[in-house]
Amino acid sequence: MINMMTQRISRLGKFVITNLVGIGHATRMFGSIIRRSTGLLKRFRLVSDQVFFLGNYSFVIIAVSGLFVGFVLGLQGYYTLNRYGSEQALGLLVALSLTRELGPVVTALLFAGRAGTSLTAEIGLMKAGEQLSAMEMMAVDPIARVIAPRFWAGVIAMPILAAIFSAVGIIGGYMVGVPLIGIDSGAFWSQMQGGVDVLNDVGNGVVKSIVFGIAVTFIAVYQGYESKATPEGVSLATTRTVVISSLAVLALDFLLTAVMFST
Repeated sequence: MINMMTQRISRLGKFVITNLVGIGHATRMFGSIIRRSTGLLKRFRLVSDQVFFLGNYSFVIIAVSGLFVGFVLGLQGYYTLNRYGSEQALGLLVALSLTRELGPVVTALLFAGRAGTSLTAEIGLMKAGEQLSAMEMMAVDPIARVIAPRFWAGVIAMPILAAIFSAVGIIGGYMVGVPLIGIDSGAFWSQMQGGVDVLNDVGNGVVKSIVFGIAVTFIAVYQGYESKATPEGVSLATTRTVVISSLAVLALDFLLTAVMFST
């Protein structure tokens, strides 16, 4: 009995220490990315190419998903508001739902599943093919040349994609609410214009998307950089990217919502 308890305590201690070491290593790598990003101002083409790649890689799924989310919000919002005779506020409901919550959160989840896994696999394959080691042999810093441009590209691309998601979602809500259901078009847009605050609603949504972009992109590049140089290691790293990114986005969304909209 004593030996069993000792083994359990030992396994628990090993688990805690291993995770603390991993958190510390990730923190050091994040600091290295920030420190070695100053040179990107002179070679911004490295970042812009990655922004185009990530944005183009995710644009279709973001736009289509936003359209259908807008459709669903339009239908469900109308059924709910109609019970209270407030169906003219459908535009306000759709806009606030998208700009505050669904736009940043769903975009981050889709970005993690589409572009995040691509980043992890790309960097993992570069490590498996010893390309990163070859860069170090040629005195080229792989973090400054490979990791940092992709990290900042994800941070820049995320708010743009979230804005596209919200805009297309509002159009989807309009298509369901006005032509299909018959809500007055002027009321739809006027309620939205009068009720959505640029700073508190749109601005907080942008802040959320930036924070999600930092979290998701860093997790993706970190998992790729730390993956084992084998096909199985790269596959496991891409899976971890989706799982950890999704949990991080949902946890950060709760924290940011509690801070931003508590007053």
